[in-house]
Amino acid sequence: MGLFTVDEAREVLAELLPVLDEIVTLRGRAAELSADLASGAGPTPDGGLPELKGMHARLDELMTRVQETGAELKGFAPLLVDFPSDLADGTPVHLCWLEGDRELAWYHRQDLGFPGRRPLP
Repeated sequence: MGLFTVDEAREVLAELLPVLDEIVTLRGRAAELSADLASGAGPTPDGGLPELKGMHARLDELMTRVQETGAELKGFAPLLVDFPSDLADGTPVHLCWLEGDRELAWYHRQDLGFPGRRPLP
């Protein structure tokens, strides 16, 4: 996939928000079920080992959907998605979405990563 303009990345993010929300919800349920099963609690309201495997399979599907757009999954907890782009002067950047954001409003230079995160102009 190529580079995203800010507008293109915002359009893709709008389409992905329900997917990203499902990842966050399912990630939490799977973590709780995994901890319950590891403690020997047995089946829980969320089920047992088969349900946990199903949750992991669904998470894989959802993460693949994100990556098929050309966006890059950079973190799982918290969820972090980058859209490759360039600044007007040609500097390679990633337009950066972090779990909890409802819009795309940040970027960072590709060579700096998340510590260089700044608001979009």
